[in-house]
Amino acid sequence: MKYLIPIFLFCLLTISIEAQVLRDDENLIQFSGMVLDGSDTELYPIPYTNIYIKSKGRGTYSDFKGFFSIVVEKGDSIGFSAIGYKTVEIAIPDTLTESRYSLIQLMTQDTFNLPETIVFPWPSKDHFKLEFLAMDVTKEMQEKAVENLASDVLSRGRDLVSIDGNEHADFYLRQQSRQYYYIGQTPPMNIFNPIAWGKFFESWKKGDFKKKKKDKQ
Repeated sequence: MKYLIPIFLFCLLTISIEAQVLRDDENLIQFSGMVLDGSDTELYPIPYTNIYIKSKGRGTYSDFKGFFSIVVEKGDSIGFSAIGYKTVEIAIPDTLTESRYSLIQLMTQDTFNLPETIVFPWPSKDHFKLEFLAMDVTKEMQEKAVENLASDVLSRGRDLVSIDGNEHADFYLRQQSRQYYYIGQTPPMNIFNPIAWGKFFESWKKGDFKKKKKDKQ
């Protein structure tokens, strides 16, 4: 009998743990869907939207096409937030009978007016005035500045210095920013840009489009 009681208690504990695991598994939901801009009739995805479970400190974000997928529990409150859009909150129904729940979440644009910010390298305008009046710019310094800022000197510097990783990353981010800026609309064409036409005629006059003859050896 002394061995039957521990065995019986162990069996009860195992059954209780299995029942708890089954209840937890039944409470889990695979929540997925799309996040779209619903400001007008033309719906387009909102990339990299934050999808987070309130009061649980975890979440995910949508991909470039607005798709997301995350495991939640029944009754969880889900928040959707993105830069330039109003935050939206929803609740996962606690009456779901299936382990999957899909949703197309629409978000509306929101405009923020930020106050004007002026950055100075000095603590105040009075300090700037004192430093500016105390500045001694000699003729030699002016000539050196004009020489360093000449267009041919800057062009040679750009040609000699190779592009590093930071510049590559900056160029890539600018491309992404341009795609996000014109998302849902047709980007402007340079054929209608008078500045681009002016640069084209200027290059044409300089002979930049002429074929360069190879030096005879």
